[in-house]
Amino acid sequence: MNIGIASERAGLPPKTIRYYEDIGLLRPARTDNGYRDYSAADIHRLRFLQRARSLGFSVDECRQLLSLYHDRNRESADVKAIAEAKLAEIDRKIAELASLRHVMRHLIEHCSGDERPDCPIIDELAGEGMVQ
Repeated sequence: MNIGIASERAGLPPKTIRYYEDIGLLRPARTDNGYRDYSAADIHRLRFLQRARSLGFSVDECRQLLSLYHDRNRESADVKAIAEAKLAEIDRKIAELASLRHVMRHLIEHCSGDERPDCPIIDELAGEGMVQ
């Protein structure tokens, strides 16, 4: 099937499919005239990648997961280790966002938001404030 049909079936834009091919995550067959010819297995691989990316896995992590998927001698511990590392990264990002939220809330609460020029938000951005 051509890239348009593959795109529809995989739920990915053609540009993403071409990118995955460029970086070696996908190697579709070629027709005699050089056009890409996507198989059902290619669509399955693209859906796998789409689901993995939607869970936040990086391209390199997707490469590892695909390799493990195709390795019938894999150990689930290897897959679990990748997922646990991703979860730790997500938890770290959540903690960073919670900290940012705390700082932003503090600044907003201490800004009078009136006609006066004094503003702790501007002071903080200028490096003159003291965030708690």
